[in-house]
Amino acid sequence: MMDLLEFDAQDLYYEKEDSQEVRDLIKYAAELYGSGEAELPLLKAYLWAPESLNVLVALNRFYYYQHRLAEALLISEKALTLIRQGIAFPDDWRQLEMKHISESPKDLLTQIRLYLFTLKSIGFLNMRMENLDLSRAIFEKLVALDDRDRIGAKGLLELVVQRQTAALA
Repeated sequence: MMDLLEFDAQDLYYEKEDSQEVRDLIKYAAELYGSGEAELPLLKAYLWAPESLNVLVALNRFYYYQHRLAEALLISEKALTLIRQGIAFPDDWRQLEMKHISESPKDLLTQIRLYLFTLKSIGFLNMRMENLDLSRAIFEKLVALDDRDRIGAKGLLELVVQRQTAALA
């Protein structure tokens, strides 16, 4: 069994160099967060670099903190698709099995963790949007793949189950 914490962090998304224009737009957007006007520079950065995880993470953060959960979800799904391309996981996370993780080369563990944490984010956003069945399915998948709860989905799964139980009462 592969331990999702026992790895050498390599090829971290935020270490990937974006163009100076993109870095400047992200920095400018960070200065505008307080005023809520960061969206335009972030969208410009996205147009410059639609496959930059730095841009997607910045956009996701902006939308989440603006309580624009549907937009944050779209960005998380885009990031999941982008990350998946580099690790040869199935197109549908429902088809993901332990063998996909355990048979992956060790040097992909950083991307695998990022994929799993991004899937957790998608589950969390769905939970916040009251899509509890989908959220539960995502957390169940993560718990099945991560028996040591390194990703931290077990507590979220329990929360979703409690919410579903309370809704039925």
